[in-house]
Amino acid sequence: MKNEWFKYLPLATIFICFFLGGTDKGPRSAFSYELIDQDGIIHSFDKPFQRIISLYPAHTENLAELGAQDSLIGIFSGDKYPDSILDKPRFSYHDSIEKFISAQPDCILIRPMIRRSAQNLIDKLQKYGITVISLQPTTVDELYDYWYHLGLISGKTMSSSAMTESFRNRLETITRQVAAVPLNNRPVVYFEAIHSRMKTFSPNSIAVFCLEAAGGINIAVDAVARRNSNIAGYSKERILFHANDIDFFLAQSGRMNSITVSEIINEPGFGAIKAIKNNRVYLIDEHLVSRPTTRLLHGITQLNRLLYSNLDS
Repeated sequence: MKNEWFKYLPLATIFICFFLGGTDKGPRSAFSYELIDQDGIIHSFDKPFQRIISLYPAHTENLAELGAQDSLIGIFSGDKYPDSILDKPRFSYHDSIEKFISAQPDCILIRPMIRRSAQNLIDKLQKYGITVISLQPTTVDELYDYWYHLGLISGKTMSSSAMTESFRNRLETITRQVAAVPLNNRPVVYFEAIHSRMKTFSPNSIAVFCLEAAGGINIAVDAVARRNSNIAGYSKERILFHANDIDFFLAQSGRMNSITVSEIINEPGFGAIKAIKNNRVYLIDEHLVSRPTTRLLHGITQLNRLLYSNLDS
């Protein structure tokens, strides 16, 4: 395995060096490529990994959907989905190096936040010859690449291509219906990411993609992402500047944003927002709008129902 820093290549990228034949059911006659991960590190390998530990729920869920359960020997301590993999051994980036070594993984999948938080652990794992790959898409274009990369890592490229095609086809059905609604008839939405810090989603984020695919118009088009992430600051003053234009106030709900509708309604100053006055404040499961899995389609469908079934209420 070869690891080098490439600071100016922020997106996970694949360079196929040599590839002949093969399916999800058997080995390739030749297989060699380099993958530049989200942290700008290049990994060279000549066969799919067989003993993978996932330290991010999205990796776990996607690998399961790709049919790579047999290669997945460990999952994140906080994984709750899907049921089919929940009996696998659990790991955390707070665990000891000995725990990881004893499991004999050949690949550990992380995301950038983990490398920032546990660089010492990552360094030790790599010294033992374990490949540590950091992946986390922040835009829709990266989403499709991310699924393909997981297919390459696990030897499930055909499954990843089929999964992407199915997602695109189902998404097209939804967006075709939304396209029939004139722009000036679509509801204007403020989409909250973290209430306690007045954060919204960046305009190019997956969550805003879900909102717009569902037929909503994002009011916070001027929000600026932090650290190349999905999250962007949006002060209360900026929210209230748009108070008369916000038809719906939506908030992701979950570990990232533990909030209630009542807390949003009773936030000082928020009574001036049109959506608050009209009782159009709704929560949506963060896993359905922020996590890069095919369940984003469920999130888009739920958002569409929330926006349009309650538009005239």
